[in-house]
Amino acid sequence: MRVLVIGSGAREHALCVALSSDPELTALACAPGNAGTRALAEPLAVDVADPVDVAGVATAWRADLVVIGPEGPLVAGAADAVRDAGIACFGPSAQAAQLEGSKSFAKHVMDAAGVPTARSWPVGGPAELETVLDEVGAPYVVKDDGLAAGKGVLVTDDRDAAVAHGRKVLDGGGAVLVEEYLDGPEVSLFAITDGTTVLPLVPAQDHKRRDDGDVGPNTGGMGAYAPLPWAPPGLVDEVLATVLQPTVDEMARRGETFSGLLYAGLALTSGGLRVIEFNCRFGDPETQVVLPLLETPLAGLLHAAATGTLAEHPPLRWRKGAAVTVVVAAHGYPERPRTGDPITGADGEGVLHAGTALAADGTVVSAGGRVLAVTAVSEDLAAARQAAYERVAGVRLADAHWRTDIALAAVEGRITVG
Repeated sequence: MRVLVIGSGAREHALCVALSSDPELTALACAPGNAGTRALAEPLAVDVADPVDVAGVATAWRADLVVIGPEGPLVAGAADAVRDAGIACFGPSAQAAQLEGSKSFAKHVMDAAGVPTARSWPVGGPAELETVLDEVGAPYVVKDDGLAAGKGVLVTDDRDAAVAHGRKVLDGGGAVLVEEYLDGPEVSLFAITDGTTVLPLVPAQDHKRRDDGDVGPNTGGMGAYAPLPWAPPGLVDEVLATVLQPTVDEMARRGETFSGLLYAGLALTSGGLRVIEFNCRFGDPETQVVLPLLETPLAGLLHAAATGTLAEHPPLRWRKGAAVTVVVAAHGYPERPRTGDPITGADGEGVLHAGTALAADGTVVSAGGRVLAVTAVSEDLAAARQAAYERVAGVRLADAHWRTDIALAAVEGRITVG
């Protein structure tokens, strides 16, 4: 099988690592890729924002399967264009990708499917924003209704900050959603689906805030770990029965079949399970800890989802142990990340490239806010965490920033479910 991965981040590097070990794989390419994916996959030039170009590259390269990593191309219709070209594609249609592209759309689907989620209030303008915030009260949860790379939500007790965030989105032409605050620990759960059958993967937890102790600005994710030693028994089965399968079934009922990766961001609140959001693709950095634990060959699994044969696929197999990834970010991330700094140690074991590029002299340099995702797998969470930070110590990037407490609360038993 010839597999083409679309994207350039650590998620795509993790996908390439997992795909490269599949015995069915005969060729692997990543478009456009980064300095790390080049060691595993042929780099191809592509405009990821242009569905026609994505399909053209896939056709020219003679891909048997295209795996689309980022949400932008999916919402733009890249999967539709690839399928129209007669090539199997892992990723939802533009219509189905609205589960991530529009939080209001996702709320309508959840309401129709009976999926438990936070109450929400769409906001049409600045005056309505302030009125709704006053009615709902603190803590305030203000979301950009559209795509925001994981950074479009503000949770705060500061009313002025909530108003400012909402007005910034509105002034930029976006739509705003105000939601009720959900207490309890958060969980990320991926599911592979062909639009009918749904296969959940192991749950993970992301760390969204930039700084230790879950403070600082929201980011695309500063680290993750899997599995979750504190997760209630039967959690995955409950999410499958009450969230994932009903959502996939409702999308099919609407004629907007969802095929690909359905990501449920969940809160385990004192009142029960609630959906925070859906994503339509592998999450970053959770992919970096989930895929190393998957023993089932990935290319065959994704191809089964892309071709509607997931019900015939053997049960998933998982490796024992745990995985931890720590994101190494550039100076100034997330507001104004500095790029162009040389990196050493980027070829170390477990180092996945996120925002990197090759300089003219072949030096690996930073090319984004989140630069590396340093990952380790070991027999338990404490050992995986220690190994991940030992690998972080082997990386050199001027003025880099990373959190020192990824998975620490879980290792110390400080996470409880109400």
